[in-house]
Amino acid sequence: MVDMMMMGTHQELVRLLFLSFSFSFESKLKFIVCGNLGTLWSSVAHIITAVIGSGVLSLAWSTSQLGWIAGPVSLLCFAIVTYISAFLLSDCYRSPHPVTGTRNYSYINAVRVNLGRKQKWMCGLLQYLSLFGTAVAYVITTATSLRAIQKSNCYHREGHKAACTYEDSFYMLLFGAVQILMSQIPDFHNMAWLSLLAAIMSFTYSFIGLGLGFATVIENGKIKGGISGVPAANIADKLFLVFEALSDIAFAYPYSLILLEIQDTLKSHPPENKIMKKASMVAIFVTTFFYLCCGCFGYAAFGNSTPGNLLTGFGFYEPFWLIDFANACIALHLVGGYQIYSQPVFAFAEGWFCRKFPNSSFVNKFYSLKIPLLPPLQINMLRLCFRTTYVASTTGIAMVFPYFNQVLGVLGALNFWPLAIYFPVEMYFVQKKVGPWTKKWIVLRTFSFVCLLVTIVGLIGSIQGLITAKIG
Repeated sequence: MVDMMMMGTHQELVRLLFLSFSFSFESKLKFIVCGNLGTLWSSVAHIITAVIGSGVLSLAWSTSQLGWIAGPVSLLCFAIVTYISAFLLSDCYRSPHPVTGTRNYSYINAVRVNLGRKQKWMCGLLQYLSLFGTAVAYVITTATSLRAIQKSNCYHREGHKAACTYEDSFYMLLFGAVQILMSQIPDFHNMAWLSLLAAIMSFTYSFIGLGLGFATVIENGKIKGGISGVPAANIADKLFLVFEALSDIAFAYPYSLILLEIQDTLKSHPPENKIMKKASMVAIFVTTFFYLCCGCFGYAAFGNSTPGNLLTGFGFYEPFWLIDFANACIALHLVGGYQIYSQPVFAFAEGWFCRKFPNSSFVNKFYSLKIPLLPPLQINMLRLCFRTTYVASTTGIAMVFPYFNQVLGVLGALNFWPLAIYFPVEMYFVQKKVGPWTKKWIVLRTFSFVCLLVTIVGLIGSIQGLITAKIG
């Protein structure tokens, strides 16, 4: 009996971590082991595990661009905005009534029910574009981390002033080759082990970055940085950097794409929307505290020299083995993270081809490939060709634009207003039957407009940063 209870606990842990990383946008992709038995604390675990990722590595740089007042205030403001978004979206899980209505198992399904098919297609386009862009960012980040391991060992051998320069292209191609193999994993049902590994690695390197920043501040004996942040050559350059920093923070926070999937794991009593709102508050509080620590300790440690990526920019040199280990954790996390963000695209595209060409052997026929010491591998030509092309395209774009902060900024800006603000606000209006020009309507419209302005300036700053980096 004890063994069975321990086995059940282990399965539940795997399920919690797995669901936090599983971005399913169709109701068929359900990964509930024991039905809707989630609780407040399981939802908190889902959110924290899913939100804390590679975006945390850019927060120290963002804080350094904004300064000691605007930096922490911006992190807090994005936390508040994220909670408002989660609050609005939680009431859209059931339609037409938030407690007794029919379940909307995914974000895109909620958009379809509340806003119609045209809005659903717009939402789907933005979602899949976001997933593709994140895959590109993961290629860049992994290559940067693998290169950082080599540079760290070089600096340890030859001194911190040695010319330890290495190209990213080789590591991007290496990561692409690994992903071509990994992408043959059929679907989410077969990658729970990969998601669990990715979750563990994410927390590991995030805590290492926080610990190294704190230790460096203690070693320096002072807090570096200033109120206005890193100085720039002129006002225009400073504004562009501030805009880019805001986009990087926007990339790190929102989790609207998976909120309804997480809410779908909850028990029906008490009502899911009430539990989800409490879970969001707790998770955002914990995440914000963690983000403030990473961003502020990183800036306090390095001041105006704060690197764009806290663990690969070589503000830290020693202990070199810990830097190597942290970057290896990043690489392992992103091997799984890439698949988590790519599998929904694979499922959508391959499902469309199957419906369009039901009699095609290229699309529907599977071939069994026997490999020694391994179970038979099922090969499908459509899967092999499409997924290989997809990986090649993300790798190719990453090689053309290998700029960590700028790419995160573009993705953060593109995702922030449409997916985290616009759709939740519009669905809330429909769900609650909010009339035009009422007090609530005016407040939420103003909130949406302000967030739209943040997205616009963030996108401008990030694109300008991409262009400047490319020319430079």
